[in-house]
Amino acid sequence: MVRHFDHLTIVVRDLASAKAFFSALGFEEAQAVVITGEPFASYMGVPEIEADHVTLVLHGATPRTEIQLLHYRHPAPLPDAAIRSLNKLGMNHICFAVDDVDAELAKLEALGFRRRNEIMDFHARKLVFIEGPEGVTVELAEWH
Repeated sequence: MVRHFDHLTIVVRDLASAKAFFSALGFEEAQAVVITGEPFASYMGVPEIEADHVTLVLHGATPRTEIQLLHYRHPAPLPDAAIRSLNKLGMNHICFAVDDVDAELAKLEALGFRRRNEIMDFHARKLVFIEGPEGVTVELAEWH
């Protein structure tokens, strides 16, 4: 039986920008290491892997919630031309529940991150999509 969400990993080219994005949402850096060679190459299916692996933890969240950032030194990361398209197959977006969607949006926009749409009310929530690190879509939800 699944107990709870554990983590989401995002491959990024701009590690500092990604850390700033998630820091604005309350995530704190918990650990940063370089993964290289075995057993990581076999586990990840990426021969000759060398990457910065940064674990960000949402401060005060129970259960523990992590975003893991991978910054490949080798091999070069593969671009996803459809990353911003919400009608593509596979992962669509991640959503975080927030206390105040307007305040969180203001923090992210002040850092240069853009909203993808206007705030909308749907299923007892105020919702907005943000263009997150590397074009990953992040949604914020404020429950009524």
